[in-house]
Amino acid sequence: MTKQIQTQLVLKNEDAALHLLDQTMGYTYQAALRAVAQLGVADYLADGPKSVTDLAQAVGAEPQKLQRLLRVTATRDIFREVEPGVFELTAAADYLRTDADHSLRSAVLMLTDETFWRPIGELIESARGNPPFRHLYGKSFFEYWSQAGAQAEDFHVGMSSMSQVENIFLVRSYEFPDGATVADIAGGFGGLLLRVLQTNPSLHGILYDQSHVLERNRLGELGDNSRWELSSGDFFKSAPKADIYLLKYIMHDWPDEQASLILKNIRKAMNPGARILIMDPLIPEGNTPHSGKLMDLLCMGIYEGGRERTKKEFEQLLASADLRLNRTIDTGCYVSIIEACAV
Repeated sequence: MTKQIQTQLVLKNEDAALHLLDQTMGYTYQAALRAVAQLGVADYLADGPKSVTDLAQAVGAEPQKLQRLLRVTATRDIFREVEPGVFELTAAADYLRTDADHSLRSAVLMLTDETFWRPIGELIESARGNPPFRHLYGKSFFEYWSQAGAQAEDFHVGMSSMSQVENIFLVRSYEFPDGATVADIAGGFGGLLLRVLQTNPSLHGILYDQSHVLERNRLGELGDNSRWELSSGDFFKSAPKADIYLLKYIMHDWPDEQASLILKNIRKAMNPGARILIMDPLIPEGNTPHSGKLMDLLCMGIYEGGRERTKKEFEQLLASADLRLNRTIDTGCYVSIIEACAV
């Protein structure tokens, strides 16, 4: 090849071109992670490294194809190939075990379920003003899961799995005032409130949600039924009286108008000096990588107008409900605490 031809084959910003192509195939990693989670590979590595042949026999897979899945997950420290064809758990892969403390297997399966995956593939619809989830399934995300029957258990178990880990970071990051009444708004089965009450013996809790959800609450695990109560209602219409309000993954479900209405109802009910703790990702400005930016695209795919917000956007939202942002708390995970109080 002549020097002239070689010069013509130089590509401007070659590394950038390869980087773009590499990023375009990123979804293949999540596909591999889902597959190994479905197969239950981590359970068979709990007692030490095993060959792909033994693993494949245990989980009912073809050895060569299982190895191809594992070597992709191993590139991001989920499993590790310790010698050719032999894999072991990493600290992260250990959370894929079904019997692990705070197992995240159900969370991984939920987040890679087609009801999350397919709408992400249709974000062009959102960009054009058409909700992707409704475009694909003919109903809203919440309508879908309320009508999903037995399948809905996978969603609720997945959310509980994800929340158990997040709640550890959240509860240890906030100093609750002694003797306060804490209301968990749309708190589901009460996992967050349960941890708050377990960690703070002087507190009284109110779990506020729809009656059919409250029927499956976990607060009995506290071992003291005098310290909590259930309250059914619609947060678009009312809220219970309390000193501290927990709003975890509530604001990001809704566009500003509905989110403001929820906050206005809480504002009417809150005791003097009460605080609202919004527990959502806080999106940093600029090009900083942040898991909340990924979760924001999940919101874009599955909700109709919901989104993660920046500090400035939270300030504007709170002001619309006669509230002000008091402080933000970095919890050490991708979910922050945005503390608000009355103006």
